[in-house]
Amino acid sequence: MRQSELFSRTYKEDPKDEVSVNAKLLERGGFVYKNSGGVYSYLPLGWKVIRKISAIIREEMNAIGGQEMLMPALVEKKYWDKSGRWDVGIGFEVKGKEEKTPGFVLGWTHEEVLTDIVSKYISSYQDLPFAAYQIQSKFRNEPRARSGLLRGKEFIMKDLYSFHVSLEDMFRYYNEVKGAYEKIFKRCGLKSIYTTAAGGDFTFSNTHEFQVESPAGEDEIVLCRLCNFAENKEISKNKGGDQCPECQKGVLDKIKTIEVGNIFPLGTKYSEAFNLQFVNKDGKKAYVVMGSYGIGLGRVMGTVSEIHHDEQGIIWPESVAPLKVHLLAVGEMTSSLKKQADIAYNKLAKAGIEVLYDDRAQVHAGEKFYDADLIGLPVRLVVSEKTIVQEKLEVKHRNEKETKLMKLEEIIKTLS
Repeated sequence: MRQSELFSRTYKEDPKDEVSVNAKLLERGGFVYKNSGGVYSYLPLGWKVIRKISAIIREEMNAIGGQEMLMPALVEKKYWDKSGRWDVGIGFEVKGKEEKTPGFVLGWTHEEVLTDIVSKYISSYQDLPFAAYQIQSKFRNEPRARSGLLRGKEFIMKDLYSFHVSLEDMFRYYNEVKGAYEKIFKRCGLKSIYTTAAGGDFTFSNTHEFQVESPAGEDEIVLCRLCNFAENKEISKNKGGDQCPECQKGVLDKIKTIEVGNIFPLGTKYSEAFNLQFVNKDGKKAYVVMGSYGIGLGRVMGTVSEIHHDEQGIIWPESVAPLKVHLLAVGEMTSSLKKQADIAYNKLAKAGIEVLYDDRAQVHAGEKFYDADLIGLPVRLVVSEKTIVQEKLEVKHRNEKETKLMKLEEIIKTLS
């Protein structure tokens, strides 16, 4: 990808209406564009990050038997009436211009829709367990839309739903999802904390969140760093400084966190509402037991930029970086400089290495280095008249200070 052709640009000044680090850096770096409060467009670089996160999620969801599908964002009132959630204030009601009353809600979750679908395909214990997921935009009338991608009105979400013959089997799978989520967040460069939380409009019991420690977080949890016991402050009877009730040895810290995922034991709440039953091994009818499991992709992206940055810009973990290498042609764009930079770009691309090539002829070196630090790709390569003489390129990793000179063939071998 040539930077001269890239559909976006960088900015030196922070956006005036943003206070969170992720919003400032992602907007300044040309990853996202703010359309409205809590509503963002993903520009080409930002969309590449989302696709990297999506690929990681898909791999881990498929590994535990999840089957990907796609459900409508426009959900008819009849589904919400069955579960009793039509009047939940979080939804955006939808009606045609010629209609007097709304008959739909923009989907903020999909338990109802999928339960109704599954009721047409499950009849016996032999059809269970079963799990399906989607990656789709969700819409929530969030009154506190702020903190960039961490809290929005429209956001991309992976929601997985599982169906089981018993609570025991549901909790077996619940733990499988827990393990998959821990892998996902680790692969994205985040250290997640498995946290007990309240249930709310989704479930019949306590749920669990995956929290990431950050001063930018709007959540607060109490955490024992010795045994990893953690509870959301909203439900915890413990306070910071108390002895951990789990291990009886550690002291609880009260910390700010960002929630990047959650899992819910739904029980038979929705199967009863939609009469989703199966015939068990004894020939008797029973309600299907369900679980649901969510990850906000934009929130993961925002959290990564909150955790991995310095004063100059973002430091993307390689696993979710939009591209691997930022190649800079530095100095007066002579024919020899352009030729050598083009050769490096073409060879890197041919080797399957993702490259953003700063080929802009009228941009001085300082601005190119500034943009490279702000955008934050893992590896920076520089071609200049000085490196051409030595038949090498300057190499610098974004998370390191030192630079070194290497031959292009050696760089390709290392990066491949």
